Amino acid sequence: MDTKGIDQMLGVLRATAAQAGGRASETQASEAGTTDFAKVLQNTIEQVNQTQQQAEDMAAKFAAGDGNTNLHDVMISLQKANLSFQEMVQARNKLVTAYHDVMNMQV
Repeated sequence: MDTKGIDQMLGVLRATAAQAGGRASETQASEAGTTDFAKVLQNTIEQVNQTQQQAEDMAAKFAAGDGNTNLHDVMISLQKANLSFQEMVQARNKLVTAYHDVMNMQV
């Protein structure tokens, strides 16, 4: 079972949380000024998409009767895909709320 995508996404989220809290991680300190928010967001969305596609592929193989795929792995994969999608939706909601707050500020 491949958890690389989720681990990378969690790393990005943790690094973003550390930066928002005023704590720069060691990798961020070495890449100061080189991080592009749009690229980070795009990579995270692609990772969530990849996780969902892998889960769907595993479920399809299990439904087709593939002997190498067991129900336990399929259910874990589906739950990881669901969780990563829910995290992405929550991040989107926070971004929309922040956008509205900035737009409603009086200058």
